[in-house]
Amino acid sequence: MFLIIALYAMGGTTLAGVFMVAALTAGYTTQEPIIWSALAGFIVALPLVWLVNRRLRG
Repeated sequence: MFLIIALYAMGGTTLAGVFMVAALTAGYTTQEPIIWSALAGFIVALPLVWLVNRRLRG
């Protein structure tokens, strides 16, 4: 369980940051698109972290 939490802490923030930078680069500079892109990054990170954890555990 600790591995999933640690991976999500790193993966979720990384993907949220990537999505936020993508939104800012696309010209969305208001508050709402930035919040939605960060939320999307955290949501997309869930299945990715699950897959990485599964691969690491064998």
